[in-house]
Amino acid sequence: MFKPSVSTAYISASTNRFNHAADASTSSVIACGSGKLIALWNTQDPDGRGVFQTLPGHDGLVTCVRFVASDAFASADDQGTIRYWRLFGTEWRTTAIVQAHQQAISVLREFDKFLLSGSSDSSIKIWEVQRGDVDDEVKEFQTISLQGWYPLSIAIAFLPLSEAIILAIGGTDRKVHIWTRSDGPFIRSVTLSGHEDWIRALTFRAPSTPNDPLVLASGSQDGTIRLWNLESFTKMRAQSPTHTKDLGDDLSDDLLDAFEASLGDLGADAEEGGRQISLKRHILTVKSNSGTQQYSITFDALLIGHEAGITSLSWSPSNASLLSTSTDSSLIIWAPSSIVSTAYSSSTSSIWINIQRFGDVGGQRLGGFTGGLWSNDGAEAMAWGWSGGWRRWRRITSDSRGETAGEEWEEVGAISGHSGAIKSLDWSPKGEYLISVGLDQTTRIHGAITPSTPEQSIWHELSRPQVHGYDLIGAVWLGPWTFASVADEKVARVFEAPRNFVEEVRVLGVKDLAQSEGDRPATASVPPLGLSNKAVSDVPSELDGSRLRRRPFEGELASITLWPEIEKVFGHGYESITISASNSLDLFATACRATSSQHAVIRVYTTADYQPFGVPLEGHSLTVTRIAFSPPNDRYVLTVSRDRTWRLFEKKENGYMPIAADKSHGRIIWDCAWSCEGDIFATASRDKTVKIWKQHSDSARWGAITTMKFEEAATAVAFSSVGADAQERWLAVGLETGEIKIYSSLIFTPDQWTPVLTIDSNLAHVDQINHLAWRATDNPSRKQLASCSEDGTLKVLIVQFDVD
Repeated sequence: MFKPSVSTAYISASTNRFNHAADASTSSVIACGSGKLIALWNTQDPDGRGVFQTLPGHDGLVTCVRFVASDAFASADDQGTIRYWRLFGTEWRTTAIVQAHQQAISVLREFDKFLLSGSSDSSIKIWEVQRGDVDDEVKEFQTISLQGWYPLSIAIAFLPLSEAIILAIGGTDRKVHIWTRSDGPFIRSVTLSGHEDWIRALTFRAPSTPNDPLVLASGSQDGTIRLWNLESFTKMRAQSPTHTKDLGDDLSDDLLDAFEASLGDLGADAEEGGRQISLKRHILTVKSNSGTQQYSITFDALLIGHEAGITSLSWSPSNASLLSTSTDSSLIIWAPSSIVSTAYSSSTSSIWINIQRFGDVGGQRLGGFTGGLWSNDGAEAMAWGWSGGWRRWRRITSDSRGETAGEEWEEVGAISGHSGAIKSLDWSPKGEYLISVGLDQTTRIHGAITPSTPEQSIWHELSRPQVHGYDLIGAVWLGPWTFASVADEKVARVFEAPRNFVEEVRVLGVKDLAQSEGDRPATASVPPLGLSNKAVSDVPSELDGSRLRRRPFEGELASITLWPEIEKVFGHGYESITISASNSLDLFATACRATSSQHAVIRVYTTADYQPFGVPLEGHSLTVTRIAFSPPNDRYVLTVSRDRTWRLFEKKENGYMPIAADKSHGRIIWDCAWSCEGDIFATASRDKTVKIWKQHSDSARWGAITTMKFEEAATAVAFSSVGADAQERWLAVGLETGEIKIYSSLIFTPDQWTPVLTIDSNLAHVDQINHLAWRATDNPSRKQLASCSEDGTLKVLIVQFDVD
């Protein structure tokens, strides 16, 4: 007996729509929340591989991830739980779990030995972390109650030339609250007003020289960024002229207050609305062992450039520039251009300008960017968007004088995935690429680039042929360049590959193409109010020559990789629920939601002219959940249903005729599959069993020859033959918990199945598996299994059968 091993070839995962859901470590590993999982992506992978691991553990959606060190991070979810993770060798392990809040956690920050969490229960908790050898201890240090408003952002730093700590909190009350701590708990100090909407981003920049101020940047949903300077008040006094000191200071503050009041009166009537520029100096006093120290906080600059709310701010590792992302789909890098200091300002003042602007001009993409980060020591800026995909830009040249203004940046590839449950997947007829559909209303095609060395091929998303207005439920290939999909609507739609996709897979080596494919439309577009992709014959300007030598990036996937729709197939009276294609690709079958036998029918169509083949297949009384054509010649059609029965139809000249049925499962049957030889089939049910069925040799009756029992409901099954001459075959079973179990059996003993491998949630999924499919590969001992799940991830696993 031998034990197969399993490894990951590809993980497609999106990033959650929370501002703090991702963070980068000093070694350029990005950890991001993806549903209930945490996905890890090494941005400096030499081959450009995407997500390499997912970490299960959270029970709710992951809202915050924050690296504490390069080998430790903390994560929080919308159930109020914080988990602390550490890297032991190559394995990430949870070392502490704490139920921090009763409500969702909105922000998480680490500083020194403290961990700070803000929650929508209107409180901020400060925790002390004590690291042990194997486990860590997280103890509550202090709770700050916010009297009814919610924290959305926290920033924390040491005060200049001091051991005291300053904490800035921003949120839904539109003010920045400053708290300080010298040796005891944190105490409330001052409040900075000025923003006109929720404050989503706060970040401190540490002084690079002793004379520099500590700078706080705050970004709000009003579309502006404010910079506040914090410096020692005694130092400022020493720099100002001595003889008019006391008088001048009182006078100037009174004058400023009067000036501000008059500005406010003007602003109320003015068109602009009163965006106030307050130059008031806020004094904060910190007591420590060496006496009291005074600091002043002054408003320094207002950065206006985004057209919509700011979602994140971060200082570059060199502290020279500030990265901001916004819901207007743009990402801006700001840097100061120095000007001569005036007599009044304490330090050299500067004008902040935006030196780089990335993203979509005009901001037509839905939702814009959710958050952004620096990576690779400031050489890369990246952001993730509302739909969960990342975009990143890499600096290719720096200015010779070391300034930031003359830099050149270029976009490079990043990661993406479905931002909702993935309902179905299907391998193309020869297994070159994989199609997936999901509740985020997109259809995506994934493929392995450079299969010259199949062991080393790197997977990426190649195309997004359908961006729909309904939740997509299923898709099947009808040929190498044609697929059909069904959504939460009554019609099935058929798509044909455009010229740009055929060129792309040829150039990237995904598929071997000897000759040029016939005359095809260049690409497709969606009319402003339509749902159907229309063919476009002239190539848009974005499809330049350089684009074809690399894979498409997130911005292009979302806009210019659509496929034209060539046919609509009608027939059902309710929303479609499943679709299946025959092995010969001559036929496909669909079913719809049904509560009566009148609608619980299967309609079979030909792919030649998309007309019905025979009469609808009747017999079920509730929704049909899966349809399967028997290999190798489509002699039978097997259907399973919510009414707990399966039915078998045999092919005749003018359609399929019913020949067998059975009701021995106790609950809904989720899935069914034929063996590659077509002699047996399996049904998977919510009654926690998978049954194998075979035709009796002496009669035409089909009977169950074995029943496998599981701890959880079985939701997906798929057969694989191990080789043309091999005597063994494999069955993969997906469970409701996200685990995958693999069984083996000899061809001549189809009633004896032995478990050979369990793929747990570390490698598989954490929620119900919706579909499993083996890839058609020539290598008998190395198989690839694709799986998709309700948890929003799609994985291609390599199962290596090492025969001793």
